[in-house]
Amino acid sequence: MPKKKSKNKEEIQSQGIRFNKTLGQHILKNPLVINNMIEKAALRSTDVVLEVGPGTGNMTVKMIPKVKKVIACEIDARLVSELQKRVQCTPMQYKLQILVGDVLKTDLPFFDICVANLPYQISSPFVFKLLLHRPFFRCAVLMFQKEFADRLVAKPGSKMYCRLSVNTQLLARVDILMKVGKNNFRPPPKVESTVIRLEPRNPPPPINFKEWDGLLRILFVRKNKTVSASFRHSSILELMEKNYKTYCSVKNIELPKDFSIKNKIEEIINDKDFSNKRPRTMDIDDFLLLLHEFNSNGLHFS
Repeated sequence: MPKKKSKNKEEIQSQGIRFNKTLGQHILKNPLVINNMIEKAALRSTDVVLEVGPGTGNMTVKMIPKVKKVIACEIDARLVSELQKRVQCTPMQYKLQILVGDVLKTDLPFFDICVANLPYQISSPFVFKLLLHRPFFRCAVLMFQKEFADRLVAKPGSKMYCRLSVNTQLLARVDILMKVGKNNFRPPPKVESTVIRLEPRNPPPPINFKEWDGLLRILFVRKNKTVSASFRHSSILELMEKNYKTYCSVKNIELPKDFSIKNKIEEIINDKDFSNKRPRTMDIDDFLLLLHEFNSNGLHFS
C-alpha cells in the first residue's frame, strides 16, 4: 500500500517544481493579479525594475518588454534555472539580470521601481531595507500577508497601530491597492494577501532614524501604557542615564551630585503634557515633538 504524502512536508510539488515551504515559496499564478500589479506600478520604458522573488518568472516576462531592464533577486537556484529557461534565446534575455541570493544580505543595486511577491517572513526587514535604500526609488508595489499590510497603514487608535505603522508612515506614503485570495497562488498559502504601494518621502524627514526608532522601541513595548510609565523600568533608566553621562562628558557638562535621570525624564515629559498620553493614540507629530524635547535636553536613544 503506498505511503500517504505528509501535508507537513517541507516541499510541495506542483507542475514539476517542488516549492520549498521553509522559504515561503508561493508562486503567483493568476494572470489578472499579475497584470494589475504591473499596471499599478506604472512602468516606464526607461525604468530599471527590481523584482524580489520572481519564482518561475510569471511576472518577470510580462515586465521585461515594458522597461529598460529587470533585475530579479531569487534565493532558490532551481527557480533561477526555470527563469533562465523562459528567456533563453529570446530578446528578453538581454534585459534580464538575475541576482542569486538572500535579498536581505544583498546590496541592492540602483532601481526605479521595486515589484515583489516575497516570502512573508522577511516582510518587515525588507520594507526597512527598501525605505533606507539610497538613491531614492520612485515607488514599490509589494505583496504582503493581509495582517502585515493592515499594520503598515494603521492609524492612531487602531488595534493594528504599532511601531511598524509609525516608522513606515514616517518614511513613506502607503496605499492599499488590492486584496488577493489564497487560490491565486500555487501552492495556496494559509493566509490572505494584500498588494500595497510604497512611495518614499523625498526628501526624508530631517531626523536621526536610529534615535527615532530607539524612542519608539521603548514606547511600543507597552503601547497601551502611558508615556510616563514607559520610562519607569530600571533597564530603560539605566540606558538613558548611561547615554546622558556620555553626552555630558562630550559636552564637558558637570552633573550635580543629586542628579536623577528619572526626575529629568519626568520633567521633560510633563513639560509638554506627554505624561498621560499613550503611544497607541499618538501620531507622528507627537513622536517628533517628544524626540525633539529629549534630544534638545541631551537625552539620546542610540
